[in-house]
Amino acid sequence: MAAQTFSREPYMPRFNSMVDRFWFVAIHLVMAAVLFTAGTAHASSRIKDVAGFEGVRDNVLVGYGLVVGLNGTGDDLKKIGATKQSLLGMFERLGINTRDDRLETDNVAAVIVTATLPGFARKGGRIDLTVSSLGNAESLQGGSLAVTPLIGADGEVYAVAQGVVQVGGFTAQGAAATVTRGVPTSGRIPNGAIVEREIDFDMSRMKAVNLSLHNPDFTTARRISDAVNAYLGTLSAVATDPGTVLVTMPESYRGTVVDLMTSVEQLQVEPDQPARVIIDENTGVIVIGDDVRISTVAIAQGNLTIRVTETPQVSQPSPFSEGGTTEVVPRTDIQVDDDSDRRLGIVNAGVSLQELVNGLNALGIGPRDMISILQAIKAAGALQAEIQVM
Repeated sequence: MAAQTFSREPYMPRFNSMVDRFWFVAIHLVMAAVLFTAGTAHASSRIKDVAGFEGVRDNVLVGYGLVVGLNGTGDDLKKIGATKQSLLGMFERLGINTRDDRLETDNVAAVIVTATLPGFARKGGRIDLTVSSLGNAESLQGGSLAVTPLIGADGEVYAVAQGVVQVGGFTAQGAAATVTRGVPTSGRIPNGAIVEREIDFDMSRMKAVNLSLHNPDFTTARRISDAVNAYLGTLSAVATDPGTVLVTMPESYRGTVVDLMTSVEQLQVEPDQPARVIIDENTGVIVIGDDVRISTVAIAQGNLTIRVTETPQVSQPSPFSEGGTTEVVPRTDIQVDDDSDRRLGIVNAGVSLQELVNGLNALGIGPRDMISILQAIKAAGALQAEIQVM
């Protein structure tokens, strides 16, 4: 029997025409798209998007200052005593004595200055500012912030602010009307503060790094530790609690914490989250998570509406009648609507989020009634999710 030989070259079909070649390529492109979609059905995220590193954090700064150069839209010094005292204090620091003079300017406004000091900000760096009026100023348009120290929670000065205030809103008024757009009493100063003090934090001596999850979850923490261990090839990462993953420095990364953090933060994980329904009672907004499931329930929704309409009629006597008077005759129309045409709707167990939304929409109810229905389903024990009311 003769031995059979097999070619190692890939199989390529023979095409009788360019049309056959076109359809072959098109079908394979569609199949590739389907496989890609199926592979990415469960989206993953980078570790840097679901967790933060210990020590890499921002710090808030605050300061009190004066905005000068306003075109008559500042504080009324007769009503806002703090602005007047601050203005007098600024003059004294500049060597000007105005205690005996009457200050009646309306070109100055007292403001609160806030800023965020990024982690590892160095001396000489610049940060953005937000300026907000404290008194009865009408607008900060065209004003400039005088030198203002910005302090942290420990009372130390970390930056000094100064610059022209950029205001996006405005106010225009006449004798009988006023138009206001945006918030003219608040503005920003890009790069308006210079960092004068650094926050000491030496990362090179760290022997371990804590990853702090933005949304604490046992499953997500375990997946992060598994991903880090798989990448490093060691058991360096361990989930100590739902919100923290401790990563011990491997020998190959000693003294190079930045290299380790750069590698770890790019790893892909699939975050998990509990089934949750968020309800905002004030606005009627409802947000339902993807993992929300319910047991089989029957739902009926209806309201009792009573309408009372008064349409009085005027009754007049016949012409040339003796002793007749004009009278108002009441006419009352009462209608009762108990939504008797509404029927029970069945929502089956284990339905997906889309099926749950379709089932509730099929009942023809609005967001306010939907909130009551979801709370009633939860009270009945048929909603396998947490309801959080904002």
